[in-house]
Amino acid sequence: MITNAIARRYAKALVQLAAEEQRVEPIHGELTRIETLLTEHSTLRSVLINPAYGINEKRGIMQDVMARIDVTGTVANFLLLLLDRGRIGFLSAIIASYGAYADEISGVIRPTLYTAIPLEADKVQGIKEALTTATGKKVILSVEVDPTLIGGVVTKIGDMVYDGSIKTQLNRIESILQKG
Repeated sequence: MITNAIARRYAKALVQLAAEEQRVEPIHGELTRIETLLTEHSTLRSVLINPAYGINEKRGIMQDVMARIDVTGTVANFLLLLLDRGRIGFLSAIIASYGAYADEISGVIRPTLYTAIPLEADKVQGIKEALTTATGKKVILSVEVDPTLIGGVVTKIGDMVYDGSIKTQLNRIESILQKG
């Protein structure tokens, strides 16, 4: 719980700064590159998190890494701040929160559409347009096939689930018949 609060606090501050600079998406891209690098090189991540290494050593390593992958001053300063405050271990959670805040600022939603069978591109586009009209936001739709649905679709937008699957309808009918 504390991790989420810390991540949200840092992410919110960074996304506000990025919005002032009108660089919300580019900064998100830079953070994602850093996260990928730290995931691929777990030894580097371990060194940056390990309290046995001095802050000056960690800063030197981080500055060298940032120079090689070409990050902007805003992201560089942010990463050094996290390092100085011992919060670099929260980077993944911060980036996840940043993405959510960035979507909120940009008016973007990222629903997931579950279908029993693969849908044709024009049907997916129609659903995307309907969601755009219904929500008034830019929709970045991901589609996943779930054969257990039997038919129909289930749309998940954040915490909301819109279930139009045959499986759910059959379960409701079964429940009604059992109750008499």
